[in-house]
Amino acid sequence: MEHKQKNDHSDQTNQKHVLITGGAGFIGSALALKLKTLNYNVIIFDNLSKQIHGGNPEKTSATYSKVKNFENVIIADIRDREAVKKSLINVDAVVHLAAETGTGQSMYNVVNYCDVNIQGTAILIEEILNLKNQVKKIIVASSRAIYGEGLYKCKDHGSQNPGPRDHNKMTQKLFNHYCEHCGQELEQLATVESTASKPQSIYGVTKLAQEELILNAAKAAEIDAVALRFQNVYGPGQALSNPYTGILSIFSTRARENKPISIFEDGLESRDFVYIDDIVESLVLSLENKTSGQFVFNVGSGVKTSVNEVVQAIINFFKSTSEITISGQYRVGDIRHNHADLNKINKILGFKPNVFFETGVKNFLDWVISQDKAQDGYEKSLDELRQRGLLK
Repeated sequence: MEHKQKNDHSDQTNQKHVLITGGAGFIGSALALKLKTLNYNVIIFDNLSKQIHGGNPEKTSATYSKVKNFENVIIADIRDREAVKKSLINVDAVVHLAAETGTGQSMYNVVNYCDVNIQGTAILIEEILNLKNQVKKIIVASSRAIYGEGLYKCKDHGSQNPGPRDHNKMTQKLFNHYCEHCGQELEQLATVESTASKPQSIYGVTKLAQEELILNAAKAAEIDAVALRFQNVYGPGQALSNPYTGILSIFSTRARENKPISIFEDGLESRDFVYIDDIVESLVLSLENKTSGQFVFNVGSGVKTSVNEVVQAIINFFKSTSEITISGQYRVGDIRHNHADLNKINKILGFKPNVFFETGVKNFLDWVISQDKAQDGYEKSLDELRQRGLLK
């Protein structure tokens, strides 16, 4: 445990003290900078994971460099109870972002994902509860992964919440969902918060567990709490060298080097890409909302974008000569489509996305060009999946 602190953040002014776990990461650092402009006292807590920050974070982490000179920085693991206890001194609110992320890796690195995401959250909660309501609000970064496949509709049989897709159909390159009653192809709908949780990856299971732990403990202790179910977050500051972080980082790294790009399934699978500035806005709105209670909100753009569209935007930007292959392969645990219904967060918090994909991806790729070329670990990550039978 390393403490880089210029004071013990124990002043008793009216300035709000916010602890951000995972505060040196992509979302955490962006939030920390925003909160500073709003006159919050920010405490950064992060373990500076090598997979995210590189081997020498002082030089290799674009996000740690943004916050390393904050007055209160604690470099420690979320499972380190003493470090967590110290980080909570005089804290009014906690934004819990610290977690292992990535669907594919979670399917074989099960113990670590459960230990960090679930056990780490449990330790944080216990230490908050020991403070007898000193902490007034907890916000946890949840994920659209808890829904699994999300919400669909059959024109004859109405809405459905399907489970994982059938492997036999997928090996025949039938990647869509089909009605359980009549067999016709289903139409994907925007997923609302009331949709049943059906995570189909270990990552999704751990994010659901984080939500449930925090919301239940907060309710019992009468602490306000918010779980924000983030869609696919992207933007300047993403870890480009982390092959588990998302397709925008992976494909931009490969396109920049004119390396081959292989697209899973048929390329028509889609995601709701939400820009980092909109994520930060949702977190600030959650912090500053005065409504008491425990809430769950989707956070996204509300628009679905296909993988083919993503790849084409990246190829066009770099004028890349990368060879594009539609592989027909699929990863166990991947979903087909998802985009968020944002009515609830708009009604209660007033949240509306401001940056949509066409603008956001250009901002992201402009930033990528300004960075040193990242180490490409994508093929290695695919080999790991193949060896474990998770890439079909």
